[in-house]
Amino acid sequence: MRPVALASAAVALVLLAGGAARGQSTETPLGGLATWVDIYDGVVYANPELTAGRIAARGVRTVFAETANDRSAVDVVKPGPLGRLIDALHARGIEVVAWYLPGFVDPARDLRRTRAMLSFRTPSDGGFDAVALDIESTRNRNVPQRSRRLLALARTLRTEAGSLPVYAITLPPRMLERRPTAWPGFPWAEVAGLVDGFVPMAYTGSAFRGYEATYGYVARSLALLRTATANPELAVHAAGGVPSRMSADELRAFADAVADDGGVVGWSFYDFATSTPAAWRSLAPLGGRATP
Repeated sequence: MRPVALASAAVALVLLAGGAARGQSTETPLGGLATWVDIYDGVVYANPELTAGRIAARGVRTVFAETANDRSAVDVVKPGPLGRLIDALHARGIEVVAWYLPGFVDPARDLRRTRAMLSFRTPSDGGFDAVALDIESTRNRNVPQRSRRLLALARTLRTEAGSLPVYAITLPPRMLERRPTAWPGFPWAEVAGLVDGFVPMAYTGSAFRGYEATYGYVARSLALLRTATANPELAVHAAGGVPSRMSADELRAFADAVADDGGVVGWSFYDFATSTPAAWRSLAPLGGRATP
């Protein structure tokens, strides 16, 4: 049985905010069913065209593809296979969102690699459909400086991206509520003014066991995000994971929390390589295909 009180609170928050989120269109790169690919997915990149076909068979609308992180040896990892994957996905009508994980330790490197997402071109001269910053690194222990560098990088990306959508992939607000020393004073409202949508990483996995704990974590993360950003009109894509570490009940709890929220435009598990048949089945009621 679903925790009705939590669901009601989350929905009520959206309604009190004006209900704008309920009317948001899913016709954006954040909308509908998505999946993820990172720089460590050797199997995924071994045959990009085959991977694109397998992703398309699941009814996926968007793929989030990592270009690099601040510790990578190059600005774009596996550029050849990545370009082939993008072209193969585009040929199947699937949009691709680039994401980079800055460390906020070397601002020049973070800026260069952020710009590399914007300038990247595939063999057919295609590019990304949107770009995102994966805002989770706490390596820079100077928190005020970390926040300043985040906002400076986000401002530059917003300006240079032009009409290209820009998203913020963030730590789940519930995690920061539980661990306030991880990033005190996270600049939610400032980031909200620089992006077109948020992707909270509402991962539970081994940390939260059972239906109720998983549901509550996801529902509260979504509710806290809207409160923190003070902008319910921003698109929200809920990312869960890692599905291979979650039970069937926990997978269903994630999907139920997303459905009951009423304001989420898209959903996914991290990542494609760890998405089990049970994970795809759990997301099928939201949109997608349980079996290829």
